[in-house]
Amino acid sequence: MRRPWNLASIPVYSLATYAGESVNMNICTYVSAVSMKPKRYMVAVYDNTQSLENIRKSKTAILQILGKHHISLVNVLGKKSGLHYDKQNYLTKKKCLETWNDKPVLTDCAGLMELEKLWSKDAGDHTMFLFDVKRFKTNHENVLMLNDLREKGLVRI
Repeated sequence: MRRPWNLASIPVYSLATYAGESVNMNICTYVSAVSMKPKRYMVAVYDNTQSLENIRKSKTAILQILGKHHISLVNVLGKKSGLHYDKQNYLTKKKCLETWNDKPVLTDCAGLMELEKLWSKDAGDHTMFLFDVKRFKTNHENVLMLNDLREKGLVRI
């Protein structure tokens, strides 16, 4: 039987973080809307990652709600470290990037949110960030869910 925190099937996100012209993307599921007005999101970023290094040095990031067709990217975005692997190069070769608000993002995400960092807090093996949503775009409702990853054996929770 699953533990209580693993019962829900939640959307799968990728946080796009930027360092100059370079982008790094991860997989994140510790994500939650925490305020309606102003619209705010909490995103937890795993320690010792390129995503964490980038967002610590930047005020902005783009939260991408993945579509079911992005399932083939989960191993690269979630299991390879941007500290040792060039995810931008991989995504470019696979023709998986487009531009939104002058930033590279994954093609055909269910939704996109431009985030502005308010604060961060150590949260154990993750760092928790609170963001204001500055802009957003909805493309479709065919959202990749945690249960989709479970069914394919991509996660153990």
